[in-house]
Amino acid sequence: MTVLASAAAPDGDRRGRAQLALILLAVLLVVVMAAALATGPYGLPVGRVLQIMADWLAGRPAADTTERIVLVDIRLPRLLLGALVGAALAIAGAMLQGLFRNPLADPGLVGVSSGAGLGAVLVIVTGGAMLASLPAIATIGALPIAAFLGGFATTIILYAIATRRGRTSVATMLLAGIALGAFAGAITSFLVYRATDAQLRELTFWTMGSLAGATWLKLAIAAPPILAVLALSPLIARGLDALVLGEAEARHLGIDVEKLKSLIVFAVAVVVGVSVAFTGVIGFVGIVVPHLLRLAIGPEHRTLLPASALLGAGLLIGADIVCRMVVAPAELPIGIVTAIIGAPFFVSILLRRRGIVDL
Repeated sequence: MTVLASAAAPDGDRRGRAQLALILLAVLLVVVMAAALATGPYGLPVGRVLQIMADWLAGRPAADTTERIVLVDIRLPRLLLGALVGAALAIAGAMLQGLFRNPLADPGLVGVSSGAGLGAVLVIVTGGAMLASLPAIATIGALPIAAFLGGFATTIILYAIATRRGRTSVATMLLAGIALGAFAGAITSFLVYRATDAQLRELTFWTMGSLAGATWLKLAIAAPPILAVLALSPLIARGLDALVLGEAEARHLGIDVEKLKSLIVFAVAVVVGVSVAFTGVIGFVGIVVPHLLRLAIGPEHRTLLPASALLGAGLLIGADIVCRMVVAPAELPIGIVTAIIGAPFFVSILLRRRGIVDL
């Protein structure tokens, strides 16, 4: 009995630590969201923010119309879109890392984001006349569909190249991801070269990422597919845990490995495609968040996936606060901030895996 109790203690400690981490991440997310609503060139105290929100939700008239416009029409949809995209990119990274059994897997590093961006740019440059004749909601919907198809195609090609006889080569995956990303980037550059001045201004948004274009309409289109994947993620947690042992072992545990792979590929393509369509290419969130959480709370996906969603949302909202404040009243592209955070972290992972440093 003593042996059994001592053996069970670490799992209990880990589970308790994971539950505590989820609570702390949820609290941190609420704090960051409150800060995002209150900060900006047009500053609002937190108490005033709460009052405006309460009046808006209750349908009461605004005491200050400007304050309500700033808060409800500009900052709130931007905040919610940032939370959704941050959660989506973090969960996509956690899923890919579980699928490939490697902490270096990330939608941006393996070319999925580049493929999604290519799909969106292709629509902007070549579909201008066609889109101009469509209603506004159809125009907005065309971008996520194109981005999804681009990300999905890239993911399928990547997986086909990296997998042979049921075994996935991590080295091949990373090299193929770099090649696919470079190829998508080359075609994107060619399209940019052919773009008009008006299209160039719009394309700048895709290359560096931004939440500045958030509206309630875009949020209404982006939310359903991202929320669907977030709701789906707990259902694949057991399968991802089994894949850590290897594909043969996962099959012995009753996991339909091929079905699980297809589900993960489809889910990643959906959330990355939608995210890129509305916020542009934002890198490193998918690699920093899940890897950091694996070090903190362990690799169990039942807690890793929701924790990744919470931390990813908080990280992207926090990065957006920095973007709005550093060069106010102008804005810094959010992709610059995430790259400044993520690039050193990525290098530290490489050094740690080579045994050069011990983090």
